[in-house]
Amino acid sequence: MSSSKKYSIEITKEKSKWKAEIIRRASAKTNIVSKTQDGFKTKKEATAWAEEELTLFTAKQSEQNKRRAQKRK
Repeated sequence: MSSSKKYSIEITKEKSKWKAEIIRRASAKTNIVSKTQDGFKTKKEATAWAEEELTLFTAKQSEQNKRRAQKRK
């Protein structure tokens, strides 16, 4: 399972399908699901999707943060 200080991946099984979630740690007590996808046939597929989406999601957030920082200057 991939994780960082702020983002992590959670893979769960619901009946016969797998579900992948990207979870953001908002505070010490609060976690927020940033992105979710279900309907995977195998855990491996769910994990692969989550890993790829996490890298894209963090890259997108980084770019957004840079744009917002430029506006503040």
